[in-house]
Amino acid sequence: MIERYTLPEMGKLWSVTARFDSWLEVEIAAAQAMEDLGQAPAGTAAALRSRARFDLERILELEAEVHHDVIAFLTNVGEGLGEEKTWLHRGMTSSDLLDTSLALLLVRACDLIGQRLERVGKLLRKLAMEHRHTPMIGRTHGVHAEPITFGLKALLWFAEMERHNTRLEQVREEVRTGKISGAVGTFAHLTPAVEARTCEILRLNPAPVSNQVVQRDRHAHLLAILALIGATCEKIATEIRHLQRTEVAEAWEPFAKGQKGSSAMPHKRNPILCERICGIARLLRGHLGPAFENIALWHERDISHSSVERIILPDAFIGLDYTLHLTVRVLQGLEVDRERMLENMQASGGVFFSQRALLALTAALGSREEAYRIVQAAAMEASHRRLQLRSLLEKQEQVRMHLSREQMDEIFELDAFFANLEPIFDRVLATSWAT
Repeated sequence: MIERYTLPEMGKLWSVTARFDSWLEVEIAAAQAMEDLGQAPAGTAAALRSRARFDLERILELEAEVHHDVIAFLTNVGEGLGEEKTWLHRGMTSSDLLDTSLALLLVRACDLIGQRLERVGKLLRKLAMEHRHTPMIGRTHGVHAEPITFGLKALLWFAEMERHNTRLEQVREEVRTGKISGAVGTFAHLTPAVEARTCEILRLNPAPVSNQVVQRDRHAHLLAILALIGATCEKIATEIRHLQRTEVAEAWEPFAKGQKGSSAMPHKRNPILCERICGIARLLRGHLGPAFENIALWHERDISHSSVERIILPDAFIGLDYTLHLTVRVLQGLEVDRERMLENMQASGGVFFSQRALLALTAALGSREEAYRIVQAAAMEASHRRLQLRSLLEKQEQVRMHLSREQMDEIFELDAFFANLEPIFDRVLATSWAT
């Protein structure tokens, strides 16, 4: 991912230095496991912790010669070791090191994403509560439907993010998987006990079965979850972009003091944060194809997945990290115009009461078809001529004959649309997540 969209903590996690640090962590854990099981001399792991170091420039120099990054790394680390060197990478294959260290990085990256996700959840919970009773028009197909509250919209976003949090926790556990089972997964040179102890030290689970690699369905699932989270960020951003349109003007993303919207038009206030969220969400989904293609490798393993993962795994985490960061910025500074929401809702002449009128008139006439004809005709006229639906209905003889003024008052009662919202808020916000 380019530097522009890389935040410090996540960027550091996927740096070359962090990668080699995780390799050392695995190598020392494996030595500790062998020592704990009586298969290596006492003090081996302590000696490695004390003396094992790497030098980035030296690794690059060696890799230019041997064309193998793991060998270059091990050679460089071994240059500073004594007798304990013989226990470095003992009985292991490269993927034992690579996949187990990758699991460490994936778990840590998931934890960072989880922290940002919870921050988004807290802001959405707050937004839902703050606008629990803020009426606005609901839109289907982009057209006025029936009233909702802005809080209900935020509540829906909150519930979706909570589901993503559950999914993230589940997939974190799935990728928290290491393997030290050798070149084809048969433990020909190390015992399953060494793998189990190594993973225990690293707080990983040993793969129940593997070949040379941890199977890539796990990683594809992870990337799918990251893309899903990004898609919901995009969903929120897309809604705000629509609400910020001049003709709607119900909500705006933050606009900083001194910020410029256009190089040519000083009046512009563009939803650039939301648009950026939508753009990066596309990238996150773009990683899914390569991730799924990585599942089918030749026989016990080839390295066609390796070059792909060096790009898509860091980029997916860095991209989503930044996307969640932007989402936090948008939600923190979101401006909501309650009065404009009412104006837009009332601008349609009350046609959103059409279903309530239809139900009441159907009960009175005993014919849904006839009631539908009357209400639809009045609603269309109200929309085209910018008149009030109630006044047009009250001019209809069949309506006057069958519906009293009190019944009409009841039909055109705005609060009736919100009578059953409280249980929805109560059941969604009962969760302890993001409190």
